[in-house]
Amino acid sequence: MHFSLLLAASASLVSAAAVHKKRWTPDSTAGSDKLAAEGLVNLAAAEIKNHSGTCNVLTAAKRVEWNYLSSSQKTAYINAVLCLQSKPSQIGSQAPGAKSRYDDFVAVHIQQTLSIHGTGNFLSWHRYFTWAYENALRTECGYTGYQPYLNWGKLASNPLAAPVFDGSATSMSGNGAYRNHTGAYIPSAAAPFIYLPPGQGGDCLTSGPFQNMQVNLGPVAPVLSYAPANPSPDGLGYNPRCVRRDISTVASQEALTDNNITSLITGNTDILDFQNTMQGNFPAGLIGVHTAGHFLVGGDPGGDLFSSPGDPYFFLHHAQIDRTWWIWQNQDLANRQNAIAGTLTLFNSPPSRNTALTDTLYLNVLAPNVTISQVMSTTGGLLCYIYI
Repeated sequence: MHFSLLLAASASLVSAAAVHKKRWTPDSTAGSDKLAAEGLVNLAAAEIKNHSGTCNVLTAAKRVEWNYLSSSQKTAYINAVLCLQSKPSQIGSQAPGAKSRYDDFVAVHIQQTLSIHGTGNFLSWHRYFTWAYENALRTECGYTGYQPYLNWGKLASNPLAAPVFDGSATSMSGNGAYRNHTGAYIPSAAAPFIYLPPGQGGDCLTSGPFQNMQVNLGPVAPVLSYAPANPSPDGLGYNPRCVRRDISTVASQEALTDNNITSLITGNTDILDFQNTMQGNFPAGLIGVHTAGHFLVGGDPGGDLFSSPGDPYFFLHHAQIDRTWWIWQNQDLANRQNAIAGTLTLFNSPPSRNTALTDTLYLNVLAPNVTISQVMSTTGGLLCYIYI
């Protein structure tokens, strides 16, 4: 049993690579994949030594990189997302503009944006949020797979050519139609602001499964000047419109390479440094993989910090955010498994106390309340998944 756990940890990473070659050639992600493999072996070894319970690297759900899914697996995932968008909302008067079960996820994110970014619960809250989305796809829409992730490093050099954005029936739809527009300035507490020049899109999706998708909530802080304003200042009013994208090669080439990911994991041994580097140091001109990953698609709602889950790409991105944290944790489980830092408010404004493991993660109508401590491990019992 002990040997099989270690063997499975190594084999899981190898099996994901044994997929038929595609015409599109991804960029190498050897650096971060090596760290993932080493971390998974560490996790298996820790389970042998200390673990109790039924969840381990053998029994855990396996979250797979988008490009390693078969066409039928991609179709199943896409259909589940479309299903969630067809189900009625459950959030009621809290978000009058929410019309679907999918909208409930957007609404909850909007409601809590200022207390789940630049905070001590940023990573844990989004881990649980992404799990709740995966759970809804499975329990409410019959999806039998698990939430895929998109390793940004594979498409960093040329995201427009990547299958995930090729506009085919098995993509997450492509770029938006071209529309003349200005670039995006990344909001910051201090100048100079990071500027991303406009890309080749900017308007509504024209192909793929989500070309006819209707966004209902937000924006609150739009990056497109022509994004229709929400009738309610809180972004929770009814504001039907298309999904607009402006895929940014600048964001991907400058901040989403495998070297960016590897350096983030190996260059930050402290959780505060790790999560701050991940989220970006904007006054210093560092956008970070989290923000760059959102501006990989940009547009509306993808470029709005508040309503960004309104673009279904969001959950592939945040699964990769979670994977990157998971890899970082697994490098030194004794010191990193339960490491948290930061306060309860965005960049500690207004000043607030430090986040604690006993604090509650509240997802409203999406999932039961849990404490941060319950989601610090992806194989700790409440959660039971790994990344391969």
